[in-house]
Amino acid sequence: MTSNSKTGSGPEADAGPSVSRRAVMGMAGGVIASAGMASAAGAAAQAPASPPARFAGKVAVITGAARGMGRAHAVLLAQNGATILGCDILEPIATLDYPLATQADMDETARLVREAGGRFVGVKADVRDAAAATGVIERALKDFGRVDFLLANAGIYASAPLAQMTDQQFDDIIRTNLYGVFNIMRAAVAPMTRQGYGRIVATSSAAGRMGIAGSAHYCASKWGVIGLAKALALEVAKQGVTVNCVCPTGVNTPLVNNPAAWRRALPNDPAPTREKFEARMRENPHTPQGVPWVEPEDVAAAALFLLSDDAAHITGTALDVAAGGAATTMA
Repeated sequence: MTSNSKTGSGPEADAGPSVSRRAVMGMAGGVIASAGMASAAGAAAQAPASPPARFAGKVAVITGAARGMGRAHAVLLAQNGATILGCDILEPIATLDYPLATQADMDETARLVREAGGRFVGVKADVRDAAAATGVIERALKDFGRVDFLLANAGIYASAPLAQMTDQQFDDIIRTNLYGVFNIMRAAVAPMTRQGYGRIVATSSAAGRMGIAGSAHYCASKWGVIGLAKALALEVAKQGVTVNCVCPTGVNTPLVNNPAAWRRALPNDPAPTREKFEARMRENPHTPQGVPWVEPEDVAAAALFLLSDDAAHITGTALDVAAGGAATTMA
């Protein structure tokens, strides 16, 4: 005589004679799956939310933003949550032997910032003009309500022996690289001190720590930027505002890497090229690491540190981004 009853232990034994083994296993699987889903839901509920972007809610003003280091600053800040207002001259300066940024360059910076998840407003402004520089800060306040970061980055380069330098050549360099920094700093200090918070990073240069033959006006401008930053740092030290400089060696931007620069570096070569220029730059004693130059992103990373809370007690400092070049200057 046969029987449908099961003996032993487990789900089959408890189910009774009218439930098949397949059904019982299905029920068991459902119980396990339900428990698993409940456990996963609980874990998801307990998982910490993604941390906010490092500079979420911060507003940055960047001069010389259309390309080069200014663009690198803008993109890196956007990746970290900041809103950007960038300005650039967007027209030529007659004493320079290389072209300056164009509206197309500014549009490309805007595209890259938005691609990085940031908000960008581009403004045409010549920071040699104090009213124009003030207008840049006023535009940021109008559009975004505050200015947290200032990257006084706009700069130009030219080469000429001092004895042959014209008044206009000297004036264009000094007014862009030194007056431009002064004009935009002065405009930004008032809103920063009112809100009790601000970070200013000015672009000086390795040439702000040494003399370079044929570049007296450029060296003078970049030495002056360091002096400006140190003096302002003292003036606002108790008002929540820090002021620092970055001092790059040559940077792979159109200011340094252009056909006119190739010809200067290779005066006896009838057909200088970017590749020949790069090889020549690798021999530069001011970059002991053996690189021809640093990249704009290298400088932006240094600036990002100076803007961060990690650098809250670093002010009045000039930070070298010089591929070892700082080791060749006097302490």
